[in-house]
Amino acid sequence: MSSPRTELPHPELHRLRTQLREMLESMSKFVPAMPKPPIIDSSFNLSGHAGEDVQRRDAIRGMRSLKDTVKRDLDVLEKFLAKPECARLPALSTNAPYLISVWKEVLCAPEPVTAISNTYSENGRALHPRKRGLPREAGVKVDVVADGGRRWIRVNTTKNSRMLAEFREIDSYLTDSEDESCDEGQPPGLAQTEFDNSILRMGRALLSAAKENPIPGSNEIPAVTLRLTRLDPNPEDRREHDPRISQTIGALRAMGIDVRLGERDDGLLSNPPDDPARHTRPFHPTRQINLDLSTLIALVSDLTHAPLPASPADAEARFTPSTEYVEWKKKRLTTMRGGAAPPAEGDTAQFDVDYVGRPSRALVTQVLQEMGKGLLVDISERLGAIATRICEPLLGSSGVEFWTTPEAKQRCLEIVGKIGGPLERRRTLALFSDDPSSAEDAYWAGSRFPGGFVHLLPVRLLPCGLPDTDAVQPISPFFSALARTCRSILSLETIPNSVLPPADGHLVLDESDEIPRAVVTRANPRLTAHTVQSLLWGAARGWTTLTANKTSIKAILKEMKSARNGILWDRSDVAGEGGDGGRGSVGHETAAIWMVDPRSLAEGMRADFGTP
Repeated sequence: MSSPRTELPHPELHRLRTQLREMLESMSKFVPAMPKPPIIDSSFNLSGHAGEDVQRRDAIRGMRSLKDTVKRDLDVLEKFLAKPECARLPALSTNAPYLISVWKEVLCAPEPVTAISNTYSENGRALHPRKRGLPREAGVKVDVVADGGRRWIRVNTTKNSRMLAEFREIDSYLTDSEDESCDEGQPPGLAQTEFDNSILRMGRALLSAAKENPIPGSNEIPAVTLRLTRLDPNPEDRREHDPRISQTIGALRAMGIDVRLGERDDGLLSNPPDDPARHTRPFHPTRQINLDLSTLIALVSDLTHAPLPASPADAEARFTPSTEYVEWKKKRLTTMRGGAAPPAEGDTAQFDVDYVGRPSRALVTQVLQEMGKGLLVDISERLGAIATRICEPLLGSSGVEFWTTPEAKQRCLEIVGKIGGPLERRRTLALFSDDPSSAEDAYWAGSRFPGGFVHLLPVRLLPCGLPDTDAVQPISPFFSALARTCRSILSLETIPNSVLPPADGHLVLDESDEIPRAVVTRANPRLTAHTVQSLLWGAARGWTTLTANKTSIKAILKEMKSARNGILWDRSDVAGEGGDGGRGSVGHETAAIWMVDPRSLAEGMRADFGTP
């Protein structure tokens, strides 16, 4: 005969412990369903796989803090239940029910969730992180910021018993006030002149804070949801009934608050709901392609056109400097040091001299990436897919058009004229030639690709300066947000309304001067003004911007997120992405940005450069 089952002490605490463990497991697997930005990433790493998305799925703000709090509470609970004498001890007071309820709201909230346990000011003043040793600034706590900031969710775990105690205290003030009303000269009592309690005050504070903190970039006020997990207007135990609980809930709803009663299902911790926003369609470029400076350089680079190395070893040999170059470089370094004596062994300057004779790691890496996925091959395949979908051939102006800014053209001519090789210079002039027939021959001469492999020419010029605000093509919220961010960054800069290109559009061949460094923006030192200007033109016209500058794209996305409460755009924008913006691909997502690997000017760095 089996022995009777022994009842565990504090079964409720054991249940909470299990739920906290499940919660930690759920948090470790959780991936925020942020809408994926409309970016094509054609970069190629040396493992043979496509590059990672530049926009990784970032953790929600406050997620780490919540996880740490759960771990601490679970640790305290584990230690208490492990005590031999815990059965004789009163039940441990724990914040676990609240933490579990908050996480359930995160799992069920409309995506994207942008913050957990965020604090807002009721007067619109910015709240700063608490500094060590100083008290926390007063504010209104929001447990879950959801729907891209459109929805604030607050969890309240107040029980009926606590509300009844509060009502009794209110009643006592009322009784005292009635007794003292007969005594003249007494100060005013604490009796209420209208119905109020702690939950109503919480609701008013949330609404006030929401009004003072509209969604960044708009005047829209967040909606407020109040989840009352343990407050029951119709309890089974009549001793816990009070009509003022129902009155409180009704008053909250009359304020405009979305009141939800009860706890969500415990099964959410082990089986979270799936969200369709996690499933995205592929992005495709528009028929008008906006080229930034980095892409112009890549399109004329020797790396893009020269026959590919037979192996990685061959790639290193190709960019191992020749003896003549090494001697010239060493003399130049000596001249830059003012004719000083050669550096001693172990001197840091000796490293600079020794390094001259080594293969260029950047160029070797770039040519290996070209071996994995050719730039022109990638362009041809993706643009060919557009022609197939829209049933048009890729024949010059009847198909895909390539555009760039006058600023990017000018800087390209300066750079190539300074450090480009003969073939790279010829290709650059061909890009901007007014004679298409001769330009085609000049551009493809010496290339491993046949003439017309991609119909790049001619590269058309956008107007000087910045696009007018009324010229924006609002094809999707992402394009609008990108344009708005670029304008904000450029508002701090001085952008000329005209550009003085080199005479007759020719290359600048003066080798006596250094190439002027690009001006970085005040908003972000990783962004240059001409890069932001190129992105603005693409966003304003609804065109895909082709770039080889991944660092700048990461920086611009960071600026976009900082301006929109940690997100690029919200859930309601997802349906608006795509369409035929910029005369792109019908029925597919329109890419705002198309990233490729950089191709530097490399002709003059080849070991065989100048060899007959």
